[in-house]
Amino acid sequence: MSHRAVHEEILRGGARRWALKALADLGGLRAVRHPLGFVCLPLERDGGEGVCLHLWSAAFPAADATTSQIHCHSWDLVSHVLYGQVRNVHAAVEEAGGDATHRVFEVVSDTGGDRIEPTARTVRHRTGLVEVFGQGETYTLPAGRFHSSVVPEHGEAATIALGRGRPGGHDLSLGPLDTPAHRITRGRLDAAQTARAARLIAGHLT
Repeated sequence: MSHRAVHEEILRGGARRWALKALADLGGLRAVRHPLGFVCLPLERDGGEGVCLHLWSAAFPAADATTSQIHCHSWDLVSHVLYGQVRNVHAAVEEAGGDATHRVFEVVSDTGGDRIEPTARTVRHRTGLVEVFGQGETYTLPAGRFHSSVVPEHGEAATIALGRGRPGGHDLSLGPLDTPAHRITRGRLDAAQTARAARLIAGHLT
């Protein structure tokens, strides 16, 4: 279930088969309600590499966000859409002073949640390229590129998300100018809710 093995499975056209197998054997894994609006099943973490399944579904209320959906990763992303539609919306971010609309926040994650730290950097942004991906398609996003992942309202979607960290990278998010430093806790689904999320994904794949 390593990053490399899963990526090779995707390239061979075996993503659906791999996902069904992974969903059938979650062990004691508990899904996490992610502040970016999806439910995350964190399947593998090995150093700077990770493998997750992401689920967007109205069946699971979204977590409250304290910044915005516009963010960039400290890691390179490979995302494969298992079903539904995902829009990868790039954001063009420009440094700004008195006319800034957002502040850049650093997001420092640990096992209990995220510490949101305001930086001195203030910016404006505009919507850039909007890419639309459907079932069976794969896209990539390099570390450090601001974007948001958008699923049509009331839409259902699931992806395989592969991450590979880059040394020196930072997880960043855009948020209101005057938001102070704070910490958010990522809510974990219980065993029954996690099993429900797994059944929901599997049901779309069979």
